[in-house]
Amino acid sequence: MSKIKTIGIMTSGGDAPGMNAAIRAVTRAGICNGFTIKGIYRGWEGLIHGDIKTFTTEDVSGIITLGGTILKTARSTEFREYEGRKKAYDTMVREGIDALVIIGGNGSLSGAREFAQEFDVCCIGLPGTIDNDLYGTDSTIGYDTTMNTIMECVDRIRDTAQSHERIFFVEVMGRDAGFLAQNSAIACGAEAAIIPEEETDADQLAEFMKRGIRKSKKSCIVIVSESPKCGAMYYAERVKKEFPEYDVRVSILGHLQRGGSPTARDRILASRTGVGAIEAIMQGQRNVMIGVRNNEVVYVPFSEAIRSDKPMDKKLFTVLNELSI
Repeated sequence: MSKIKTIGIMTSGGDAPGMNAAIRAVTRAGICNGFTIKGIYRGWEGLIHGDIKTFTTEDVSGIITLGGTILKTARSTEFREYEGRKKAYDTMVREGIDALVIIGGNGSLSGAREFAQEFDVCCIGLPGTIDNDLYGTDSTIGYDTTMNTIMECVDRIRDTAQSHERIFFVEVMGRDAGFLAQNSAIACGAEAAIIPEEETDADQLAEFMKRGIRKSKKSCIVIVSESPKCGAMYYAERVKKEFPEYDVRVSILGHLQRGGSPTARDRILASRTGVGAIEAIMQGQRNVMIGVRNNEVVYVPFSEAIRSDKPMDKKLFTVLNELSI
């Protein structure tokens, strides 16, 4: 820790509401504790090409309310090769950066882990992803805001679904994790959720349809996790063929889920983990993600955080099924 005087901060991968709150927290907590903070623009790509600025408290003033990231973000193909990572390390040396704070998701932290191992660099991760798929933290920065955005959209879609007595398949993000779909389905009062963690065959799909029109229900909302093979369009086409009596529509929410001012919950999570990143560096921690579990700040090794099997609470399936009758 005695060697660390300058900390670089970046956002990487997909943007998430609350990233700016995290940038603000790392910057101000770092300066408060005597560190120099340098903002690295456009993630690993910016580190490779030296797109870096020394930050003051004024640089992060007023950004806690903003969605997206003032540091911008990019996916770097060059960083995937050793030569690109070596350029990034050379930039760190040239800029006098002794440690990195990386705000991002699974891919970003995987890159940080590899970079740290190759060049013996202190890297601290913050869980910035709307997917909530990082192991070791109860929630990720941006997840709560995205959940609220989905809920607001589906509430509006339901007005049309009820007016026209239609079945709507609403596709949400989440990549290989169904947290957004499952929990937004409960929050929206949807009749079903189709998620990667629970395979859905034709019989289950038929049951969804039956459940959705019971007790005089004439409309139905089904939340579907995005998938290149089995997304909302896929299931809508199946229903059209197998249940032609239903009027079916599809709404793919897309990137509007990423934007917007972060909720109070995401701002607090970003602030706590941002301060936690500076505390971790001062304690001599290396190559860990800062999470919050059971309302306590925790340090999660990168090797655990990027595991792909963050468990889904199976009780949520029962909650949705019983409430959708």
